[in-house]
Amino acid sequence: MTKPEDFKTRLKIAKLKLKKSAQNDREKHGSFMGSAFKLGTELVAAVAVGTIIGFILDSWFGTKPWLIIIFFFLGAAAGILNVIRAANKMQKED
Repeated sequence: MTKPEDFKTRLKIAKLKLKKSAQNDREKHGSFMGSAFKLGTELVAAVAVGTIIGFILDSWFGTKPWLIIIFFFLGAAAGILNVIRAANKMQKED
């Protein structure tokens, strides 16, 4: 009589482990998507802010495409550095 009961207990334990591992997989996938969205947003925001600053300064100084171009590339460089720093930080956490 103990063998069927042991089997039922082991089966319940196995089912619980499967549920936990499936839930952990879903959480990891959501965490990965959030991280990817964060990195993409940081890059786009840095480029946009640099371009806007260049546009404003060009309007003030009357140097029309030059400061937009310069600050676009500065924003892109800043965005890439932010993405690299955030990616390194995420790697250290894992």
